[in-house]
Amino acid sequence: MPVAALALSACGARDRGQPPRANDAIRVDPSPSVIAVPVDVNLVDLQRVLERELPRTMWQIDKPGQTCAGHKRIDLGIAKLKTPAVKCRIVGQVTRGAIRIAGSGSTIRAAIPLTASVRAETAGGMLKETATARAMAHAVIKLSLSRDWTPRGTLDLDYDWTDTPHVEILGVRIDLTEQADKKLAPVIAKLERELPGELGRIGVRRAIEDAWRSAFTTVSVNAANPPVWMRITPKAFQYGGYTIDGGRMHLKLGMRAITETHVGHRPAPPAPTPLPPLEPLAAADGALSFFIPVFSDYSVLEPVLMKALTKRAARPFDVPGLDPVRARFERVRIYGTTGGRIAVGLTFAALEAGETKPSRGTVWLTGKPVTLPNSRRVGFSDFAVTGTTDRVGSDLIIDVINAPGIAPMIAEVLAQDFERDYAKLIGKVDRAIEAKREGRLLIRADLKEARTGQLQAAGAGLYLPVWATGTASILIRP
Repeated sequence: MPVAALALSACGARDRGQPPRANDAIRVDPSPSVIAVPVDVNLVDLQRVLERELPRTMWQIDKPGQTCAGHKRIDLGIAKLKTPAVKCRIVGQVTRGAIRIAGSGSTIRAAIPLTASVRAETAGGMLKETATARAMAHAVIKLSLSRDWTPRGTLDLDYDWTDTPHVEILGVRIDLTEQADKKLAPVIAKLERELPGELGRIGVRRAIEDAWRSAFTTVSVNAANPPVWMRITPKAFQYGGYTIDGGRMHLKLGMRAITETHVGHRPAPPAPTPLPPLEPLAAADGALSFFIPVFSDYSVLEPVLMKALTKRAARPFDVPGLDPVRARFERVRIYGTTGGRIAVGLTFAALEAGETKPSRGTVWLTGKPVTLPNSRRVGFSDFAVTGTTDRVGSDLIIDVINAPGIAPMIAEVLAQDFERDYAKLIGKVDRAIEAKREGRLLIRADLKEARTGQLQAAGAGLYLPVWATGTASILIRP
């Protein structure tokens, strides 16, 4: 790294005194992210809807004056009778049992047990025969979501007999084997007409709105040194379908959000906005982007430089044109100044051999920290003397700092390798966000890649910017 020294007295440069102290905070541009937000909906509400809409007695069977002759087929709605040549009346009903909701993939299956009780009576009432039949009807429901997140649905019916019914009259077997499409058709048609409105009651939109509001939050990424917070501001919800697992519906949502990194005090979470219209899911996994600095407080550098200068002061300083000079260093001050530079103040006394009155004061230098792209090795460029304060005596203290090799030595002492701190921080952040609970939110993230930028000097310290990417999901807990 290039290092320059400016002799104030020799070049006639103006002594600017102590450099101003910077108060700038670490500021980071917001990053766009897509975070997976799976939402679960219990389908027990759908079960209640179907229970309410489907009557217990599905339909009545009453066919008087039938000629129960051989090969005559009588349509009962749920089945047909093949009867002997005897006058009879066929009566009965079809009832349903408790509905059970299950399914898999994108199909919801409502199991509806049906029982047909049928009685054949002769005209004179002398003979009576009865039969029962059981069927398991399945209402197959598929859902979609409109742009305003309102659920829509289609419904189809299929069923199979589980106990084939029959009766025998006058030795003739009467089988009930026909499917009951004709009688079930109006029931299903009514349910299909009313299903869209009823689906609004099963809580899909309510669950999505709840997830949306809860996602406006602030998450701790690094607890200390420095404390780092990620503020999440949702911008849109993207929908990628659903899957059914037993009695639960898993909605696949992706949240397009802005993630802002704040260093220092925890920022307030953003105010929730109304749920925006549905967008199609653009990415399979949640793609998380965020920033975190590898931080070095200036106070950590001060004793390191003081130790190096004290050690160097054990030998005389060779200043061109002067006899050997002895120096005694008393204090080191380092802080951030303007222009992205650091200021270094060295308070010391210097005495040339053969002299009796030392020169004393504080010499101020500034330099700009630099790093190569994606490197954690830090150096300083344009390291130069800019001024003095509290100077007593001659310009000797300036001459000492401008002596050959001194400014490069200071720059080398201040140069750091952030590699160990970087690896430690990345591991700590990875663990911190692997499973992070914030109120009702359980945030899971997997760090995939990180890259570093140009080292910067801020008022609070030196920091190496790190941009991390990975995948993330947010689960809303009850």
